[in-house]
Amino acid sequence: MIEYRLDRRSGVPTYQQIVQQTKQALRLGALQPGDKLPTAREVVERTAVNPNTVLKAYRELEREGLVEPRPGLGTFVLRSLSRPGTAEDGPLRAELTAWVDGARQAGLDREDISALVASVLDQRFESGVPPVARETRSEGER
Repeated sequence: MIEYRLDRRSGVPTYQQIVQQTKQALRLGALQPGDKLPTAREVVERTAVNPNTVLKAYRELEREGLVEPRPGLGTFVLRSLSRPGTAEDGPLRAELTAWVDGARQAGLDREDISALVASVLDQRFESGVPPVARETRSEGER
């Protein structure tokens, strides 16, 4: 079952943190179709947030077609966002883990690593050039 970790100082509304963390669990395969989300009461007890905040997050996930409430039973995952290579035991995760370990050994802290990753993601995704085409073009320019 998912455990929500909420950061009240992040500037991100609490309900959005719940939505984001649920989506992340769906992407990483930690939540699968048929899995039950914690009840609003369970989330409130663990995080001390308002029950309406949890319900708002769950309604957003329902609106996006990711979960469905079943009266008297709870809220259940309808579909996954997982892709090959994102699983806990996937090779890409292992490579990324090794890279993060190397970055930490080089003296970078969490914020440095986050900034570096965000910068590279922005650069790669904003260019609009597919990765294969970019590599081919780079080789041809040499």
